[in-house]
Amino acid sequence: MTNKDFFAALADLEKEKGIPQDVFMEALSNALVSACKKQYAGATGSVDIKLNPEKGTIDFYTVRTVVEEVADPDNEISLADAQAIKKSIKVGDKLTEKFVPKDFSRIAAQTAKQVILQKIHETERDAAMNEFSNKEGELLVGVIRKIDAKNVYIELGKGQVEGLMLPSDQVPGEKYNVNDKIKVFVKRVKSGYNGAQVLVSRSAPGLVKKLFEEEVPEIKQGTVVIKEISREAGARTKMAIYSEDERVDAIGACVGNKGSRVNAVVEELKGEKIDIIPWSDNPLEFIAKALSPAKVISVTQLDGEKTAMAVVPDDKLSLAIGKDGQNARLAVRLTGWKIDVKSESAAAKLGFNVRGGDEHEEV
Repeated sequence: MTNKDFFAALADLEKEKGIPQDVFMEALSNALVSACKKQYAGATGSVDIKLNPEKGTIDFYTVRTVVEEVADPDNEISLADAQAIKKSIKVGDKLTEKFVPKDFSRIAAQTAKQVILQKIHETERDAAMNEFSNKEGELLVGVIRKIDAKNVYIELGKGQVEGLMLPSDQVPGEKYNVNDKIKVFVKRVKSGYNGAQVLVSRSAPGLVKKLFEEEVPEIKQGTVVIKEISREAGARTKMAIYSEDERVDAIGACVGNKGSRVNAVVEELKGEKIDIIPWSDNPLEFIAKALSPAKVISVTQLDGEKTAMAVVPDDKLSLAIGKDGQNARLAVRLTGWKIDVKSESAAAKLGFNVRGGDEHEEV
């Protein structure tokens, strides 16, 4: 059976898709076996196919096992019948007979084509998985292709990979429209039925970190380090930073000239407020800074593991706590400490001399 045009087309497909020829050969062999079995249902023997791209030939064979007594006529042949074909054959040998499927019809060819396309799809999916498997924790730009009642579907890469943004990864108040370009944070990469699927987020704290890495060369270079981030997407983010070089102003680097760097991040986040806080290895000092923009008078460690009381001026209590407790809540997440925020007058009633320089206090 000669089909040089077919092999030539297969070679072109290899160049176009970048898939090794042996992968195509295996796919083609499996496809033709499947098609042949369908076309010749009930024929004796299993089907074996040998491909020769150089000669442009496809040869078909039936294969049966030689036995003393036949129990499975479809896959076995008696010793007597086998020796009538090949005298030297023995029990246990495989008898291979070449045949030419003269009526190998369009249906069989179509079956082969479908299986080959499926194999190509699987190979492309695996290639996409390999490409994106190391993208977890990265920032990618995609195009929104579909929005249903809950989810947003984003085309990533060259269109071979779908990004899925679940409701929990969407930002309250953000509007998503089909064909919009969008920056997303890659949470996880997994293999799905239709190919590689990437779970992406606009609400993850990692998005803020990656946006600052894009805008601040000192972060990209490792001179300025983002130590912690706490975020309530669409409302406020607190980011603790630290400079590995005393000569570098970490906050100044993140803010940029006239606020250019932080404003670029805020614009991408559609106006989300960002508090940039200097990190400290002194937990009480860090707590005081984490309650920014409120001025903290003192922080005292209380009984219990990682529990502290922060005292603020009476007129700054609402600012320290924040709307619906947001500022204090974000400070708790940022520091990992339980923080009890009290006004100066309330602390005095409890017997705390907040202005007296208690050794357990950090101002």
